[in-house]
Amino acid sequence: MTPAIHRPARPIPGGDGSGRILVGTASWTDRSLLESGWYPREASTPAARLAWYSSRFPIVEVDSTYYHPPSLRTVEGWRDRTPKGFVFNVKAFSLLTGHPTRPEALYKDLRETLGETPERLYLDGVGPRIADEVWGRFLATLAPLHEAGKLGALLFQFPPWLPAGEHGRRRVLECVRRSAPMRVCVEFRNRTWMDEGNRAATLGFLTEHDIPYVCVDMPQGHPSSIPPVPAVTASDLAVVRLHGRSPRWADGGVEERFAYRYTEDELRPWASRVLALSRHAETTHVITNVCCGDTSQRTAARLTSLIEEESTRPARGGVLTRPAVRHRPR
Repeated sequence: MTPAIHRPARPIPGGDGSGRILVGTASWTDRSLLESGWYPREASTPAARLAWYSSRFPIVEVDSTYYHPPSLRTVEGWRDRTPKGFVFNVKAFSLLTGHPTRPEALYKDLRETLGETPERLYLDGVGPRIADEVWGRFLATLAPLHEAGKLGALLFQFPPWLPAGEHGRRRVLECVRRSAPMRVCVEFRNRTWMDEGNRAATLGFLTEHDIPYVCVDMPQGHPSSIPPVPAVTASDLAVVRLHGRSPRWADGGVEERFAYRYTEDELRPWASRVLALSRHAETTHVITNVCCGDTSQRTAARLTSLIEEESTRPARGGVLTRPAVRHRPR
C-alpha cells in the first residue's frame, strides 16, 4: 500500500517578508537515524519514512547520489512520495566532481567496457566517451524531479585539491554547462577560493555566471576549511550547509568528522545570517549535515525555530552581494 502523502512542511517567510527559507537535513535514510526513534513505528518502509520526513521539513539533500548514481525508479519514487512543493537538492556523483570513485559505483556496462580498472577511478581517466555517458545518464535519471519542479539544485562539492585559479574556474563552468537546465550550486573545499586574497574574485566570478555559492559552517584551520561567509551570488537561490565543528575533521571517519551537536549560541548567529541572505535571494536553502542519530533533524528543527524568532527582531548581520547578479528567467 502506498502511504498517504502528508501536508508538506511550510517554508519560512524570509527577512522582511522577502524570499522563502527552506530548512532541512542531509539524508533521511541514515542507519543511525533509523535506529534513533525519530521516525514513528508506523513509518517502517522507505516510502512511509519519506512521507513522514516531508511532513516535517520542506527540503532534503540526497547524499547517496554522491556515492552511487540512483536508478530512474528510485527517483520516480522520490517524486511520487512527496507533496507538491517539496524540494530535493541532489549531490552530484563523485566521478563528476573530480573525486575518486569506486569502480563498482560506475554503471555496470560502462565498467565492463573499461575492463580492468584501478582501485579508484577519476573522470579524466575514464576517457571522453565514458565521461559523456556518465554525465548523460546521471542527469537523465534526475529528469523526473526536474520536470516535476522538485529538483532544487545539484550540489557540486569540489575536492580539496581543486584550488582557486583559471583551471578551477573552467571546471566549475563545465559542470554548470553540462548540467543545464538544471540548477547548480557549488561548494569549495580548498581554502584558497575564499581566503582574503581571492574571496572577492571568487564571489565576483560566481556572480558573473549566476552560480549560487554554498555558504558553510565547518571546522577551521585545515587546508579544506572555508570560512563562514554569508554571500549571495545569484538572485534566485542562496544555499547554506552546516557541517558541524568536529575536532576529528582531519583524521576521523565520516561519522567522526560530522558528529557534532550545535549549541544554541552557535546556531543563533546562523539564524541571523540566513535571514540576511533571504533578503537578497528569492529562496534560501539551509541543510544541516551533522550526525549521528537524529542530530541533524533536531538541529534543523531548532534552527527553524530560531529563524522564526529572529524574524521578529530588527535586521542585522551583513551579507556579501554583487550588483551584477542577474534575475534568472523562469
